[in-house]
Amino acid sequence: MLRVRPIHYTSRPDQWARLLTVVGMVQTTDDGDWQEFDAGSGRLALHRVGARATKDGTALDGTTDFGVEVGDLAEFARRTNAAGAEDGNSPAELLRADHGDTCRITGEDGFGFFADKAAHGAQCADADPALAVVEVWFTPDAAAAARTLRTMGARLRPAPDDDETADFTAKNGGVLMVRPAGGAARSGLGFEYTGDLGALRDRLEAAGHRVSMTEEAFGRSLHVANPDAADLPGNPNGATLWISAKPAGA
Repeated sequence: MLRVRPIHYTSRPDQWARLLTVVGMVQTTDDGDWQEFDAGSGRLALHRVGARATKDGTALDGTTDFGVEVGDLAEFARRTNAAGAEDGNSPAELLRADHGDTCRITGEDGFGFFADKAAHGAQCADADPALAVVEVWFTPDAAAAARTLRTMGARLRPAPDDDETADFTAKNGGVLMVRPAGGAARSGLGFEYTGDLGALRDRLEAAGHRVSMTEEAFGRSLHVANPDAADLPGNPNGATLWISAKPAGA
């Protein structure tokens, strides 16, 4: 199995929980500082941290870790490295991290993230089926990042044009995007929606969230005030979260 499950670190988990509930996600795990929310496609974990928490000297609050869930760690690593061998790569490494047994994936650009064993495999049936969790891999080497995701078993989906961007879906839910960007590789968080964006905007506004609708290059998007933005005006995910209409033909 392969499911999108980014981890978002925040000192404002209650505000995040309210927002995620309004957009149609359902909380499936609540373990104190760790909460998981299911969308119709994909999962998002919230990790409560202090406002001044750091890791390796970098502020954690407001950041998002790229990540996926799998069924069997050893089998996932075996298949990933077998597929990578065709390009001379072995991106998967089984190891014991602070949070337990895991598999670390390292891209050719040096970007690393974890594939963790899913605590529960089934997607919550009560989550909005139109909503998908999206994680983005921003990288100076988009082609290499796309190769890594294909090696993991992500499925390339049709793109509206032939630029350096690449969109993938995970077999068990969620969307993974590769976007070219300068500087060190990093991750981003967003959502995709196949339903009525206008109705979702109205729902968000009725719940007291600041939201606007914009016309993007390939469709409409909602921009919702990021719950972290009040305390972190320069937070890595920006002042707003985006919820984009699913591209036609994707």
